[in-house]
Amino acid sequence: MFAVIKTGGKQYRVATDDVLTLEKLDGDAGEMVEFNEVLAVGDGDDVTIGSPRVDGAMVTAEVVTQGRGKKVIAFKKRRRQNSRRKRGHRQYLTTVRISEILTGGAKPSGKPAARKAAAAADAAPAKPEKAEKASPAKAPAKDDKAPAKDDTATSASDAPLFTAPEGEKDKLTEIKGIGPVAERQLNEQGITTFAQIAALSADDIARIDEAMPFSAAQIEDWQAQAKQMAG
Repeated sequence: MFAVIKTGGKQYRVATDDVLTLEKLDGDAGEMVEFNEVLAVGDGDDVTIGSPRVDGAMVTAEVVTQGRGKKVIAFKKRRRQNSRRKRGHRQYLTTVRISEILTGGAKPSGKPAARKAAAAADAAPAKPEKAEKASPAKAPAKDDKAPAKDDTATSASDAPLFTAPEGEKDKLTEIKGIGPVAERQLNEQGITTFAQIAALSADDIARIDEAMPFSAAQIEDWQAQAKQMAG
């Protein structure tokens, strides 16, 4: 049995156990989602086409993962205006597994998420027994070390990309393409002078492109202007 559903402005032909990647849907992994816009339902040569929907038909699916698609580059350039813009975009996507194709107003059966929760509840009593067998002398030592590890991880993740040089900061907004917001973001990552931008290596540009909302083309344009200002 198959069905044709509409979601995210697109149409998909689906069957039970098919795995699809769709435009983002609300729901965590393991939850069920319903598709009520069923345009057609078929079983072999017997096909029912809706006008535009098939009455009483519904398709249910389980959310497998929430993720994002590949990066798409949007480049815009104005001739003879010394203006160009390059931006990246990654679309939010949801991967689902088709569970049921229902017709005639039938209601969906049990939810996979409910079955997983029941299984987790059955396994829960086994954990306290293991905790009782653990040596009480070792537990405080692990607890004492835990905060230190968490603090280290937090400080490492919050560290700026570069070390800001001593002395006064340059007014980075003098570079065409850097506004007050971009200047603040660069300063937070340790970039405060024209000389720093002028001396960026290819690896440095790649790190900024990965961690900040600026493309490599933008940074290279800023670098060319910074070299003139720093000199």
